[in-house]
Amino acid sequence: MRAPTLAVLAAAVTLAAAGCSGAPAGAPAPDAPPMRLVAYDGCGPLLDGLRRAALERVGPYGLDGGPAEFRAMPKGAVPEAAARAPAPEHSTTNTHEPGADEPDLVKTDGRRIVTLSGGRLQVVDPASRRLLHSLPLPGHAHGERLLLSGDRVLVLSGGLTMAARPAPGSAPGFAPGAERSRLTLVDLSGTPEIVGEMASEAEYVDARQSGHVVRVVMRSVPRIRFPYTPRVSPEKAVERNREAIRKAPLDAWIPGFDIGGRTYRTPCDQVSRPAGQPGTSMLTVLTLDLARGLGDPSPVSVAADGATVYGNGASLYVTGSPWGAEEQRTHVHRFDVGGAGRPVYVASGSVPGGVLNQYSMSEHDGNLRIATTTQNARSSESAVHVLARRGLRLTEIGRLGGLGKGERIHSVRFLGATAYVVTFRQVDPLYVVDLKDPRRPRLTGELKIPGYSAYLHPLADGRLLGVGQDADPATGRTRGTQVSLFDVSGEPRRIASYRLPGAHSEAEFEPHAFLYRPASGLTVIPVTRPGRGGSEALALTVAGGTIRRLGTVGTFGDSVRRSLVVGPALWTISDQGARAVDAATLEDLGRVRFEGR
Repeated sequence: MRAPTLAVLAAAVTLAAAGCSGAPAGAPAPDAPPMRLVAYDGCGPLLDGLRRAALERVGPYGLDGGPAEFRAMPKGAVPEAAARAPAPEHSTTNTHEPGADEPDLVKTDGRRIVTLSGGRLQVVDPASRRLLHSLPLPGHAHGERLLLSGDRVLVLSGGLTMAARPAPGSAPGFAPGAERSRLTLVDLSGTPEIVGEMASEAEYVDARQSGHVVRVVMRSVPRIRFPYTPRVSPEKAVERNREAIRKAPLDAWIPGFDIGGRTYRTPCDQVSRPAGQPGTSMLTVLTLDLARGLGDPSPVSVAADGATVYGNGASLYVTGSPWGAEEQRTHVHRFDVGGAGRPVYVASGSVPGGVLNQYSMSEHDGNLRIATTTQNARSSESAVHVLARRGLRLTEIGRLGGLGKGERIHSVRFLGATAYVVTFRQVDPLYVVDLKDPRRPRLTGELKIPGYSAYLHPLADGRLLGVGQDADPATGRTRGTQVSLFDVSGEPRRIASYRLPGAHSEAEFEPHAFLYRPASGLTVIPVTRPGRGGSEALALTVAGGTIRRLGTVGTFGDSVRRSLVVGPALWTISDQGARAVDAATLEDLGRVRFEGR
């Protein structure tokens, strides 16, 4: 699914991306297409520009989006709970960067486990192993994620609905599926209580949390009701849709965020667009201080497409590929989010190809490293790019290309000045890229084994753990879950592996489902095997150069989604409930069934 690219400017900004290749050294790379993000001079020019962009893209069936509506009613902020005794030792969400927490299905602070099930917030006491509270969350039905800060839980959800209300002033008739989202703030200092709600026609994309400040990325499309009459020519349908665009008001493009009976929208001087590449979608970044409660979210927006969010606590990057572009490229926008206020725009750039996920990016010594795959009907190959800030530009200063020709990237992990890139078609080349000199990236190692790793996790002593699929080396056909232990302290080599034929794991595409405890080597992933009703937690012990199977843990016969550790207990979480077992022996300690399931 496409989502818009991000940028925030109050004045015209010129951006371009040009680069040099890391191999061979000194060989010039072709200049990237010019990128320039500009602000609008007022609401009139903003509306004119948005209408022009929509008129260029409208077809017989309208645009690629639809309207939505929401309500909200927050309560006042509640102070943080007083300091308590230290929490038991516990695991946290498996995130990309330690300075930026990521939303997930379950959170724990060691004193309580908080999760979502059946449209309710379920709170479990891990000490007594009982359900403390189950709070209904109106408006949350699917796609929910959580962030936890002290006694505050922020619930984020969003998705598509087919029922929608037309934007004011738009023509009646046919409209595609509407996008909607809801954020709910819950206070846990006593009996759980909803203390704030925000609702919007924009769709929730992703969020990052540093301390008690959360940056929420939202996507929206024009809420224009395109008329529909059967048996008209495509030419007449297009003209009718163009007339609907000409009559649509500014609010059809600028999403509203309803909080406490008030609707907040991005001010016109906080909306930008890529010059020469106008978009019909809108990406908005909100800033929420969970300690204060939900108030003005200080929205900033850009009229462009985008998809992937990467943050490390100090910087926030949002990337996307322009819709309908002849050449596949990824545009990158960097923001300073070190403060508690609005994000501060820093710079933008562009690289060829597309990114796999947020793990394809990493900031190091002020430079952004980004791995992309460029593919067409005839060929594909991958590259690692290094972008440095030059004023308002992210300029390519180094590049290593030619990785995995005929293949595409399946996983990436940047660790310090080294990148590990896995591509796959029939076998798994694990590439090791030296980035100590960011201007001259070097390929220093390559390992080919059957199958591939879809997620890479760093361990101590120069080791790397990969979770993915085993595969037939002759055909490339996958054969089941494969966990591989690599020694990457020198020339990369696989020193141990564990295979589960016919199985697959959510951890292959969702790193939040991966649990690793460095002290004990306990590694837990959910696995689904043929002929079984749901997934179970596979527990392994990774120690030295070995991988040993500890056992499997089910919950209530449904699918285990997440695992976490509180004190001596390993908890597995499913939609039906939670189960605790001894983390060393997997001996059963108790089960908690959720309300409403």
